[in-house]
Amino acid sequence: MRWWDIAPVLELERRLFPEDAWSHGMFWSELAHARGPGATRRYLVAELAGRLVGYAGLAAVDGTGDVQTIAAARDQWGTGLGARLLTELLGAATDFECHEVLLEVRVDNLRAQRLYERFGFEPIGFRRGYYQPGNVDALVMRRTTQTSSEAPSVQGT
Repeated sequence: MRWWDIAPVLELERRLFPEDAWSHGMFWSELAHARGPGATRRYLVAELAGRLVGYAGLAAVDGTGDVQTIAAARDQWGTGLGARLLTELLGAATDFECHEVLLEVRVDNLRAQRLYERFGFEPIGFRRGYYQPGNVDALVMRRTTQTSSEAPSVQGT
């Protein structure tokens, strides 16, 4: 993801997460930590026929990765795009030498929870009222480092 991707990312973000969408400033702040020798973030976008259809981001600090965001356009649901984005983030976590990866997911987002479970994430707790302003709880999930032979295979183009 580069600065010129922020506008289309925000468009998709607002369609998918109208109540708790990230702001322009939040994405800028994250991208500020994604370049250079001291980078602690990896953000990426997925495009199809020149249209942005997904994005994802990971933060890494002291051996722990944190999936900051991951999203796929509704017309891409069921195509494997979410799995490909997550695979890229897990690869970034390996590059950052993370021994674990954490994430928060809305308790009412069972589709995403199933994806994360397929990749070896396990529930470890809740964050009450995490998603604002809707006051929706987050399920916290964790995945410890796996060898490449233990990682799930991903199909797709």
